[in-house]
Amino acid sequence: MGVAVVAACLIGLGFVAQQHAAFQEPLGRILHPSLLLDLLHSRLWLSGIALMIAGQLVFAVALDLTSVTQATPVLTVNLVFALIAAHVIYREPLGGRALLGSLMLTGGVALFLVIGQPHGGTPPGELSFRWVGGAVVLGLAMLVAVGGSHRDLRVRAMLLASGAGLLYGLQDTLTRSVVLLFDGGVPAAFMTWQPYGLVCVGALALLLAQSAFDAAPLRISLPAATAAEPLTGIALGIVIFGERIRLSAGDLALEALGLAGMVAGIVVLGRSPYLGKPGDRAAREEGGDL
Repeated sequence: MGVAVVAACLIGLGFVAQQHAAFQEPLGRILHPSLLLDLLHSRLWLSGIALMIAGQLVFAVALDLTSVTQATPVLTVNLVFALIAAHVIYREPLGGRALLGSLMLTGGVALFLVIGQPHGGTPPGELSFRWVGGAVVLGLAMLVAVGGSHRDLRVRAMLLASGAGLLYGLQDTLTRSVVLLFDGGVPAAFMTWQPYGLVCVGALALLLAQSAFDAAPLRISLPAATAAEPLTGIALGIVIFGERIRLSAGDLALEALGLAGMVAGIVVLGRSPYLGKPGDRAAREEGGDL
């Protein structure tokens, strides 16, 4: 799990850099490919992307060592690292809320992993019916993202981030599939659809995430994505790879408690004022306070 923690650190730092750059873009760029084209001229954003790519590569190593259901929940601690980065930037004390949220988040992840003991699973075939689960997630992500087009910025940012989180969970599942295909030979892997699907899903997730970052500060946009990714990854790990967790009534209750603690910790951390900076532009656009 240490490898996944390193990945979470890199991804969290990358999110902070990306949001600081994307937040300066005009709101009319939301969900438009020109948003990404504009951001390509920002050194700060490119640094954030480099950190995120490095994190994803490290996470691919983690997925080669363990299951999606086991590794994906650990990525939620990227929010803790994002908060620490924001704290360093603004040079203000973190306070009790940050400590409480961090404990709830990490404790929830630990409880789920210890009680659930995710294990097993087999890679699906290239045309396996199990991939329908991924198609459902893709469709749901699009519905969520488009459904917020006529809402205020805060709601729109959360919906866009939720869509990005759903796609990140699908991306994690595809990453594990590609890693396993590479074990059988790289040339043969590129004869299948999964590597190309991974690139397309990753690009779409990036557009949704940057649109969410453009719409609102991290405290509005990041928690939704952070919560949606592991829940989606766990579900797809079970549906697509057939991974298993302990299913007795007592175990399920504790696993649900762990997931609830994880989400609650994300919510508490997401309300930190450090993740709300810089927030003045969106407030002016809406005529209110984010």
